[in-house]
Amino acid sequence: MKTKNSKSKKFIISLALLGFFFAFAPAKAVAQDVVDKTVATIGDGLGSPELITYSDLLWELALQPGVSISPPSSTDLNRALELLINQRLFALEARRVPRTEPNTDEVNAEIKRVLARFPTAEFVNRLRMVGFDSVEDDNFERIMADRVKIEKYLDFRFRAFVVITPEGEKKYYDEDFTREFRQRYPSLLKPKLEEVRTQINKTLTEKRIEAEIEKFLDEAKQRAEIIILSEV
Repeated sequence: MKTKNSKSKKFIISLALLGFFFAFAPAKAVAQDVVDKTVATIGDGLGSPELITYSDLLWELALQPGVSISPPSSTDLNRALELLINQRLFALEARRVPRTEPNTDEVNAEIKRVLARFPTAEFVNRLRMVGFDSVEDDNFERIMADRVKIEKYLDFRFRAFVVITPEGEKKYYDEDFTREFRQRYPSLLKPKLEEVRTQINKTLTEKRIEAEIEKFLDEAKQRAEIIILSEV
C-alpha cells in the first residue's frame, strides 16, 4: 500500500456488522457554513479514486451517540477517518458486483434503526449541525441508501458463504461457552447444547465474518493507494 502519513492499521469494526456498519458514498453536497476539504483519497488503479471529505467525517460522527461534533475532537475525527477508509475499500470492491438499488422500505427501515439510538430531537439537531435539514433531507436519505447497499454487499460477499458445522458448534460449546458460562454464572446449571445451539451458531457466524472482513481489509490496504491529504 502506498500512503502518505499512514494511519494505524488497527482494524475497526463499527457496530453494523455488529450493528452499525457503513455509509460509503462520497460527499455530494455540503452545508453553506461548512468549509469542506478533501482529507484523503483511496484508489485501486482501476477507476476514479474514492474521496473522503471533512464533511464525510462530520456526517459519520453525527450518527454516533455520545460523540461531540461541536467541535469534534481530533481523536474522533481520526477514528472516523480510519473507519471511512475501510468503507471506501469496500466501495471499490462493490463496484465490480452488480447490485440492486435499495427500495424505499429498506431505506426507511435503516433510518428508523439509526433514529432508535437517539432521542428524536437530539438526532435532528445533530443532523442540522452537520448540514442536513432533517431526516427527509435528500443527502441524508442517500447516505442511508448507501448503508443498505453496503450491508447487502457484505451479506453477499461474506455472510452467504459462512458454514458452521455441528462439530464446530459442539467444540465451541464444550470450550468457550462452558468456560464463559461458568465464569459469569457459577451457581447456575449450564444449559444443554440444543438449548443454546442457535445462539452459538450466530456467535460463530459473526466471528467468522469479522475474521474474513479483517483479512479482506488487510489485503485491500496492501493493494490500494491511500493518500492522506490533510491532517484532522
